[in-house]
Amino acid sequence: MTQFKDRIPLPPADAQKTNMACHFCIVGCGYHVYKWPANQEGGRAADQNALGLDFTRQLPPMQITMTPAMVNQIQDHDGRQHNIMILPDKECSVNKGLSSTRGGQMASVMYSEKTPIGERRLKYPLAYSGDDWSETNWEHAMALYAGLTQRILDNDGPDQLYFNLFDHGGAGGGFENTWATGKLIFSGMQTKMVRIHNRPAYNSECHASRDMGVGELNNSYEDAEVCDVIFSIGGNSYETQSNWFLAHWEPNLRGSNVAKKREWFPDETVGKGKVILVDPRRTPTVAICETVAGKDNVLHLALQPGTDTALFNGLLTYVVDQGWQDQGFIDEHTSGFDEMLAANRMELDECSRITGVDRADIIKAAEWAYKPKASGHAPRAMHAYEKGVIWGNDNYRIQSAIVNLAVATHNVGRRGTGVVRMGGHQEGYTRPPYPGGRPAPYIDQELIKGNGMMLTVWACNAFQTTINAETYRQVIKRRAAIVNQALAEARGASTDELIDIVYDAVKNKGGLYIVDIDLYRTKFAEYSHLVLPATHPGEMNLTSMNGERRLRLSERFMDPPGIARPDWLIAANMANALKQRYEETGNVEMAERFAGFDWTTDEDAFNDGFRMAHEKEIDSQGGPTGHLATYERLRAAGNNGVQLPIKAYQDGKLVGTEMLYTDNNFDTDDGKAHFQPSPWNGFPEVIERQKEQYDFWINSGRTNQIWQSAYHDQHLAFRKGRYPMAPIEIHPQDADSLGIANGDIVEVYNDYGATTAMAYIEPDLKRGHVFMMFGYPNGVQGDVISEWTDRNHIPYYKGAWANLRRIGANPAYLRDVSFKRRRYS
Repeated sequence: MTQFKDRIPLPPADAQKTNMACHFCIVGCGYHVYKWPANQEGGRAADQNALGLDFTRQLPPMQITMTPAMVNQIQDHDGRQHNIMILPDKECSVNKGLSSTRGGQMASVMYSEKTPIGERRLKYPLAYSGDDWSETNWEHAMALYAGLTQRILDNDGPDQLYFNLFDHGGAGGGFENTWATGKLIFSGMQTKMVRIHNRPAYNSECHASRDMGVGELNNSYEDAEVCDVIFSIGGNSYETQSNWFLAHWEPNLRGSNVAKKREWFPDETVGKGKVILVDPRRTPTVAICETVAGKDNVLHLALQPGTDTALFNGLLTYVVDQGWQDQGFIDEHTSGFDEMLAANRMELDECSRITGVDRADIIKAAEWAYKPKASGHAPRAMHAYEKGVIWGNDNYRIQSAIVNLAVATHNVGRRGTGVVRMGGHQEGYTRPPYPGGRPAPYIDQELIKGNGMMLTVWACNAFQTTINAETYRQVIKRRAAIVNQALAEARGASTDELIDIVYDAVKNKGGLYIVDIDLYRTKFAEYSHLVLPATHPGEMNLTSMNGERRLRLSERFMDPPGIARPDWLIAANMANALKQRYEETGNVEMAERFAGFDWTTDEDAFNDGFRMAHEKEIDSQGGPTGHLATYERLRAAGNNGVQLPIKAYQDGKLVGTEMLYTDNNFDTDDGKAHFQPSPWNGFPEVIERQKEQYDFWINSGRTNQIWQSAYHDQHLAFRKGRYPMAPIEIHPQDADSLGIANGDIVEVYNDYGATTAMAYIEPDLKRGHVFMMFGYPNGVQGDVISEWTDRNHIPYYKGAWANLRRIGANPAYLRDVSFKRRRYS
């Protein structure tokens, strides 16, 4: 099998065509997948290829985006070989035919034999015995898993079963998979000892917004096209949500959609959009906005890291002192305003001192976003926040401060507004209620203290993405080794005897039995005892929603590698194996807890979960909305899908909801938005201490080219060749003082740990600040992050001070890697 490099084969006119939402970032761009026999090829004439384009002559500019990375060759289980091509959908309202560097490589990451991806994908269950791995089958793997789980449940209770669990859509979940795992873990096992995604507890990154009655995804991407001001906080949207920025922000900032604004808001003063960017760094987004909108329409508030709460309290105080809040809306549809304002009041001089932002710029931001327009109407300001807030200095408090300001100025529930997270991955969450309280247990710390007997790691990799990661890995490896030693003495043991041996190791010797479920053998998998192969979008039907709640069906078009299975089916296999074991022992009550997993298709799992999650939402005919969404209807809706919640199914189409809270009815018991006191909190003690000891603020985040933990990208030469190690950006003067040059390997170290990275000199950084890629496999930034979290155990990933030390240069890296500046200028 081969990936095409010298040409791009065209799909013939009769090629199979299916829909796919990009499974990387939250934007969820729409793509079409073309599949056809490998020994066929379409012609260049328009009627000879499935694209309907005439390649016998030069195509007009931007007619199509098509690169070799968008084509691959696959082989299904019947042995037949096919070509696939995955192209952006020009009719999709999300991306409008645009392709990001992430989505544009989807064909390249599909399983194909004899490619780096194909060679590294997990194909069969693996069991560790003696001192090595052996391939096994699902029956044996499930017997081990269910047998040990049953033993622990019966003898020690559910809270000895720990999970490191995904919580999202896209590549890692979908409604099918989140429901299946939740039903298994929360309804069946009934354990609360679960950490979620990259976080050390089972929680939400938007607890504050939800507590205030404002769900974090409450507008449409189209609102960014028609707002007066985009207020972007702690987000680098061009790099991390590229096509949201290019398809929806840019037309507003360029001024090309003023006519659309006049049509939507005929009585208001409208014009070219402005943008306010809150970020300690001058990111590529800042530079591009200045080019697109003009510097006079861009305001970069380069605050001191971790001072966002002070900034938004200062803005709120100034806005109220000017009388720019919507008092009528506050009086009728909110509660707690006066108490919140008294707690949060911060005068401009103090705000400027804490944040480092000029007083004049704070006033300018307030005037742009909240001062009444010439027509007398309040500006329509869209507030979009992301990792600088989500992973910032007290997530709950920062988010409260932002939502307080947005609600007070009625920038929620009106078109062209919204207070929303920009998001990381897509969403596909539906699970039974979490059986624990809030805050949920801090799982990392529990494991470090020696608690837990069995840990299932499901589509996550905390070895790369958690805080205090060095200590976490050390403990996990030590406890896993205790089980390894026991397994080395288990030669010839039957399954039941093996369960006895493992149980003794985890019960009496402090061991930890680890099961890893993933696409690849990750860092975590190397220290696991049972590794199970999962499938990927395209290898299963999968539903998820994007950052504007747009539900789509990504259709299956190929077979998975080996005997890999979807997560929903793995969860069902586990439940059914446990049910059978309990039936055999006559424990009817426990067997019943694992009933209801007799699914045979992806849609069975979708129906069981999605419909239950939406049974309380009522459609226009008075029935629950959950039954309206079927695979057939979603397939017909194509890449535009339907925005949740679904209102009706009319004239052969699903009817959705473009914006939430237009009726001023919020998600609280009394239907009002609840203001929340969030006074400036200063910094955690650990940060204050580190600041005295170390020289550099270690900021972190993502770059355009690498997605999340690089789970695919680390296997692609195009990506790994650009970043063989985690990049760390350093100001030229700081680098010079340390003797560091482009391409040098540096150690980053403090009192929590040490990691390595490759230096990239970047003059746009501030002195004393560095920026390191988050979650990269070759250089784990979490090794130098403390265990400090907010009240809900949300980590402060952005908070760490450390020193840098030059190790030296790798001649091969210097020869092969480009150090050309990534910045747009």
